[in-house]
Amino acid sequence: MKKTLFLLLLAGLVNTSYAQESGTPPKETKAVAKENNSASNLVFNPDQNVVTDHTTTIKGQRVPYKATTGTMPVWDEDGKAIAGLFYTYYERSDVKDRASRPLVISFNGGPGSASVWMQIAYTGPSLLNIDDEGYPLQPYGIKENPYSILDVADIVFVNPVNTAYSRATSKEIPATKFFGVNADIKYLADWIGGFVTRTNRWASPKYLIGESYGTTRVSGLALQLQNNQWMYLNGVILVSPTTLGITRGVAADGALKLPYFAATAWYHKMLPPDLQNKDLTDMLPEVEDFTINELLPSLSKGGSLDEQKRKEIAAKIARYSGISQKVVMQNNLDVPYNYFWKELLRDKGFTVGRLDSRYKGIDRKDAGEGPDFNAELTSWLHSFTPAINMYIRNDLNYKTDFKYNMFGSVSPWDKSNDETGENLRQAMAQNPYLNVMVQSGYYDGACDYFNSKYNLWQMDPSGKLKDRMSWKGYRSGHMMYLRKKDLETANEDIRTFIKNSLPKAGESAKY
Repeated sequence: MKKTLFLLLLAGLVNTSYAQESGTPPKETKAVAKENNSASNLVFNPDQNVVTDHTTTIKGQRVPYKATTGTMPVWDEDGKAIAGLFYTYYERSDVKDRASRPLVISFNGGPGSASVWMQIAYTGPSLLNIDDEGYPLQPYGIKENPYSILDVADIVFVNPVNTAYSRATSKEIPATKFFGVNADIKYLADWIGGFVTRTNRWASPKYLIGESYGTTRVSGLALQLQNNQWMYLNGVILVSPTTLGITRGVAADGALKLPYFAATAWYHKMLPPDLQNKDLTDMLPEVEDFTINELLPSLSKGGSLDEQKRKEIAAKIARYSGISQKVVMQNNLDVPYNYFWKELLRDKGFTVGRLDSRYKGIDRKDAGEGPDFNAELTSWLHSFTPAINMYIRNDLNYKTDFKYNMFGSVSPWDKSNDETGENLRQAMAQNPYLNVMVQSGYYDGACDYFNSKYNLWQMDPSGKLKDRMSWKGYRSGHMMYLRKKDLETANEDIRTFIKNSLPKAGESAKY
């Protein structure tokens, strides 16, 4: 189980018929990326790319675009290339005024996860073949994404070192250059500065989007880009955010997960009839109110809590979570996530998924304190891995014998001095143009939705920035966009966010 959780923390995926399934094939190849192979040895080239032209349909409109796929160096202080980051840069090709065209810079999480997830399942112009709820289908493949944001913004998907095809240039380069909260932010800010310069996008309104650990990354980048690259953003989008280094404390840690438990129990029809008969978003406010106003103060009292009050609180937790009052009492009013995933459907012979609790798993035995495996991640890897490997080679025409790392080794990761929530607050305070939007799935147990709301409250204790912060919830999990309805809604929310965060002509950045 520890190994599985470690892999999840490294999270923020065709056959001969693929060309027919994948939409319009490349019309023109302007450059070809080749490996410099000597016998059977692969030699990594940190600076190469291939350019292909495509057309897609977004919201009923034909959109021509250019895709640049390849590697661009990370340079050290002496101008030496110490790594090459693999990226895909999508530009709408019929745009005349590139200066006013927004640029979205996209990261996934992990911290050792590739950008595959949002690239071919969320905002990019191509979409992997899955059913309307996100489950795998065969034959594997890629099709057009009719909900992509490429109609309103160009997008670059960036892969940190050891993810996808990104690599250090030498084994002699210290891992500490890349693998840590602040090291990660520093070298990625340098890379972004170089990319924006190389692609002549300094005039463009700029946005960062990150998923899961990617939210830690982009929150820190917002300030790092301002302070060290002198690059000011219009927006940061946090998809399924982490705690962003914001301290919880024992009581808050125990209390804040209950609304997620309630959402999951509602989905699996494990709540009492009066709650089950309500719609999800009509039921959750009652649970949220109890969590903040009763459960949190009760957990703060610990062993001094009156026994009768303890039983009353346990009864309410049981009512909202679908877990028996006896189990709640046995866990001192604080049922661990892992136990919840095992316990909720134990009598039905199933576990529920961590990253998306709509998914069910089957364990070797019903007894135990946690699931044998994470049902949702196995399902996602099933559909994403073939699709991304085929898409890059067949559609984007990038040929390489290097392995595409869905999850790459980034251990040991230095977690110290994570102040990324405060970094984002500082960036917003210093830049009146900067807006933040959070997107969360109600069924995400890794970065649960109520903790993401708590982030916003604690990040801005004065309330002076709240008019530039927004929160959106979706009826799916960590990757809310895997559900077709949420894919459409979430992309539309990004379009609206971009539109609303672009200043009017002549509108100054001042308070």
